[in-house]
Amino acid sequence: MELKEFIDNFAQLFEDTDPSEFTAETEFKELEEWTSVAALSIMAMVLDNYQISLTANEIRKSNTIQELYDLVKSKQ
Repeated sequence: MELKEFIDNFAQLFEDTDPSEFTAETEFKELEEWTSVAALSIMAMVLDNYQISLTANEIRKSNTIQELYDLVKSKQ
């Protein structure tokens, strides 16, 4: 799993935000589109693409895409 691929997969979940705005440092909960449904979408994307389960609490504790990536990577 590469960070760029993870960011691309993450960005695809947000229809109204330009994909170029997503970087490792993006604080995803600050995005206008951020909702609890987005959190569920992230959980589903990680499960589908990486076969790793994230909890809502783990997403709550993460602030940036890099932190989520590191969490997923640590569970591989």
